[in-house]
Amino acid sequence: MSIGLYLAFLIPPLVLGLGAQWWLKRTFARNAARAVESGLSGEEVARAVLDRNGLHGVEVLPSPGGPLSDHYDPRTRKVFLSEPVHDGRSVAAAAVAAHEVGHAIQHAKAYAPLAFRTAMFPAVALSSNLWIVLLMAGFFLQLAGLVVVAIALYAVAVLFHFVTLPVEFDASRRAGVQLREMGLVTAGEAGGVRGTLTAAALTYVVGALAALTQLIYFVLAFLED
Repeated sequence: MSIGLYLAFLIPPLVLGLGAQWWLKRTFARNAARAVESGLSGEEVARAVLDRNGLHGVEVLPSPGGPLSDHYDPRTRKVFLSEPVHDGRSVAAAAVAAHEVGHAIQHAKAYAPLAFRTAMFPAVALSSNLWIVLLMAGFFLQLAGLVVVAIALYAVAVLFHFVTLPVEFDASRRAGVQLREMGLVTAGEAGGVRGTLTAAALTYVVGALAALTQLIYFVLAFLED
């Protein structure tokens, strides 16, 4: 395929991805500047929601990965919060902390998409590191079989992106419900919670679409050759 067609597949997702990241950082910064009336830190919000749901054994720890490294580890049953979220007493901190706890609640309730994503992770970790090596080797050595294997491995990674979407949307829904029902945010602060979680969700949507677009390009390129 021509370079022009490759750029046509590459540039739109890249622009959308940069836009989504910009919106997330802008939205997070705006809501990070809004203190919650409860005065609770992200760590305290996470602990309160966990305890309310009977998840007393799930720890809440600072994340060593820096900003936007917040995550829940189902293997160790620990919630990791970045410093601005763990120590922050803002609308954004409450939103992100509750979202990560949403994953812990999913785990406790055996939420099927999370279980599927967790089961996929070892295969995705392998395919994410291996597919590009096989793809380049296949093209340079003119070995169609290697190219097919590479594309198949990349398809696994693309599937992981799409499996992640319902997991993230559901965790955000659970976060909003918990924060409202527990009175951890006011009605006025709830809009900032939704805005923060929507901006974060958009990055996952754009990432999934970008991965799918690249997969389509590779398939078309292979079929053309």
